[in-house]
Amino acid sequence: MKFREFIVREAIVPKLVARDRDGVLGELVGALVTAGAVPRSASEELLAALIKREKNGSTGFGRGVAVPHVKHAKVRKMVGTIGRSEEGIDFAALDHQPVYSVVLLLSPENQPQQHLQAMNIVFTNLQDDTFRRFLRQSTTREAILDLLDEADQAR
Repeated sequence: MKFREFIVREAIVPKLVARDRDGVLGELVGALVTAGAVPRSASEELLAALIKREKNGSTGFGRGVAVPHVKHAKVRKMVGTIGRSEEGIDFAALDHQPVYSVVLLLSPENQPQQHLQAMNIVFTNLQDDTFRRFLRQSTTREAILDLLDEADQAR
């Protein structure tokens, strides 16, 4: 599996406006709705599910990155997006540091294997210091897409 199979390119947000975790989650879900990747009618439920997931345990795994994710009945096809914050967001990350890069993943409930494959791609790349650094420095959608394409070609 590759990034291009689940990251919705039109939904990438290179400069997040929101300044808190829930606002960022809402902004990224909204970007997926605007891109036509998830139905507008599902946006509130998806946001509520993501917030509930965060309250159960932060998806901010440290090193300036968070990977909020949820499986939901209203999601028909696995989709994801990426958001970047210049200032950093308090995601209650494991290392207590701000999050600058957020990779959001929404999956159908009935495709757990695909969900795990996508999470593996995301985490494998985010473990790489160079990938994280370039992601944080990518100030445009095109630069983020180039980084994802490069990562896909390397795997």
